[in-house]
Amino acid sequence: MALTTTNPALLQAGSDRAFRVFLHEFLAFASRLEAIRTGFATRLKLSGAAYTTLIALAQLERDQAEIGVTALAEHLHVSAAFVTTEIGALTRRRLVQKRPHPRDGRRVILGLTPRGQALLASLLPVQAPVNNALFASLDAASFQHLAALLPRLIADADHALALLKEPAP
Repeated sequence: MALTTTNPALLQAGSDRAFRVFLHEFLAFASRLEAIRTGFATRLKLSGAAYTTLIALAQLERDQAEIGVTALAEHLHVSAAFVTTEIGALTRRRLVQKRPHPRDGRRVILGLTPRGQALLASLLPVQAPVNNALFASLDAASFQHLAALLPRLIADADHALALLKEPAP
């Protein structure tokens, strides 16, 4: 069988078998991660995308005073249009509020409403045990290593996607 990668770092004894096993296991983990996100979202009667948007906004809001659509989109690695759509739905449900930016009238500042904060708080009794179980095999060093690798892997994936969009030879 032809090699599915030629990167020497991903080959063992000239074989890509370990790489293919790794990909299948990574996909299995990603599938379970998505199912967990869906489970959290379902408990809150939200879509997975809405849940991710809401909880990311809550996280960013703890760290920064002014969160806009662009900052949230960059944090989530999605488009501003996607965030705008999700924020619109969350605003209609009174989970997120939009305020005018004090220095730039074209921008808005996003924030959770008390209702949005309460909704996320209602998930805490199950969220921590699920997340603890999900990453139970990681020690602190492994977690730090994986956390440092993920942004690089996302950038690599963006590059790989761009290669797929190029016309076939």
